[in-house]
Amino acid sequence: MNVLSLFDGMSCGHIALDRLGIKVDKYYSAEIDKYAMKVTDRNYPGTIQLGDVNKVYGKDLPKIDLLLGGSPCQGFSYAGKQLNFNDPRSALFFEFVRLLKECKPKYFLLENVVMQQEFQDVINQYVGVKPIFINSSVVSAQNRQRLYWTNAKVTSIPEDKRIFLKDILEYDAANEFSEPYVKLNGSETGVVGHVGRQPKQATRIYSSDDKSQCLLALGGGQGAKTGLYQIDKNPDNPHPKRQVDIFDGIREKSRTVRAGGRLSYCRHEWDSVGNKNSPYFYRKLTVTECERLQTVPDGYTEGVSMTQRYKMLGNGWTVDVIVHLLKNIKEETL
Repeated sequence: MNVLSLFDGMSCGHIALDRLGIKVDKYYSAEIDKYAMKVTDRNYPGTIQLGDVNKVYGKDLPKIDLLLGGSPCQGFSYAGKQLNFNDPRSALFFEFVRLLKECKPKYFLLENVVMQQEFQDVINQYVGVKPIFINSSVVSAQNRQRLYWTNAKVTSIPEDKRIFLKDILEYDAANEFSEPYVKLNGSETGVVGHVGRQPKQATRIYSSDDKSQCLLALGGGQGAKTGLYQIDKNPDNPHPKRQVDIFDGIREKSRTVRAGGRLSYCRHEWDSVGNKNSPYFYRKLTVTECERLQTVPDGYTEGVSMTQRYKMLGNGWTVDVIVHLLKNIKEETL
């Protein structure tokens, strides 16, 4: 099988094909991030790096059997400015369309974020299929809602494996990554919580008893790219957890966990946070934990800085979702 992967990142598509046992003859990668390319080359040294997608042409390639792509999503994301196709990053979608026409692969797969229906309709028209909605939470411990357009045969979404964040944690990393004290509204407190009155993921504390938040490629704060989590110091010795809303470090108000058992941002009462007697650590997730959330092999992103590892994992695919979507592709039918 010959594969062309656009906006390839760290080659999650190649991991998925390996996991399926599908032989890859040639894997062409269109990517410009030198750190992601370095990780790909370390894991798949046979990858043919093509560079800028704007300079890739079907006429220069052999027959392509599978076209993959997760075009930049910033212009579509609800978390962004919703510039849609006027955003030059999201306009790269049309490079996927161009190469889909030029290469005429038997199969294709396009991934993007959840977006307004009007934007979906444009993509549907160009690729000729409607998207499949899958939350990575069914195959991993991460909440990651995405849309997938493919002409491969997909008859269902993956079965829920019921994996929770506490199931994939590195408990021995707690001391290194813990954040017992933070600046809250300019004052030193024993609370890890929101900075100001507009809380963001990087400054919320989430429970490790449910799914993680969606990994991000960008973002600062104590919980940059992951969020902050309440981790049991002794996971084998469970104890009651009192979750309380943290607003601005002054007002304390009880709040129930969001409907359906979803994650809540929280803090514990003043006497249970940030002191040596607290039964919890408060920390961001480790890179290895983020690899597990994306169902990437442990250590896959080694060889570049921690910052770049977090970034490419935030940009990457949840591999086991891709495995499910491509599982009906058989090498002998190509």
